[in-house]
Amino acid sequence: MRDSLEIAKFIEKELYRKNMKPIELANKVGLDRSTISRYLKGTRKIPMDEIPKIASALDLSPAELLIDGDLTNKYATNIQQVARVQRIPILGTIACGEPILVSENMEGYNYEIADGLPSGDLITLIAKGDSMEPTIQSGSKVIVRAQSDVENGEIAAVRVNEETEATLKRVKKQGNIVILMPDNPKYEPIIVTENNPATIIGKAVRVTRDLI
Repeated sequence: MRDSLEIAKFIEKELYRKNMKPIELANKVGLDRSTISRYLKGTRKIPMDEIPKIASALDLSPAELLIDGDLTNKYATNIQQVARVQRIPILGTIACGEPILVSENMEGYNYEIADGLPSGDLITLIAKGDSMEPTIQSGSKVIVRAQSDVENGEIAAVRVNEETEATLKRVKKQGNIVILMPDNPKYEPIIVTENNPATIIGKAVRVTRDLI
């Protein structure tokens, strides 16, 4: 699979081959010219959610952008499965620190390579804070599968404080006791009790982060 710089070089070749200017691509994709310019220069990583739109503007499939032509030809029978992109709604931020107010207004879509994603209802939450570092860094996109329980030691999105706030923590179960543990030792765990209940929104199944 091509990295972001290789994708940028491939886009430049396609622009030249189609006699298309970067500003035309920007207009088709709905981005400003400076953003496209940074993508093409390699100073900004091309987000996965832009791949389908850029591919469509160039009359290509996402697979043709993501995967080298030689590999595409060699593994043509499997290419659709490998490069299938799944659209997942973004439902706002979730705390990796102190719990934050629950917000479930959709803010757009996140596009992820479908290979390896589980079935079920998936949402994207943007991590905010450092309580789950080094596992999950602030700004990361966290893919969560909706489910009402998780196994001991798994990371979950959890509603707390009378379901008015949400946080991302590792769920520890000790008998009848449930503890929401941060991975960062400088933060205190949250102990779930009758007076301090919690509801699991879902299990964290994938974490992605743009490097640029």
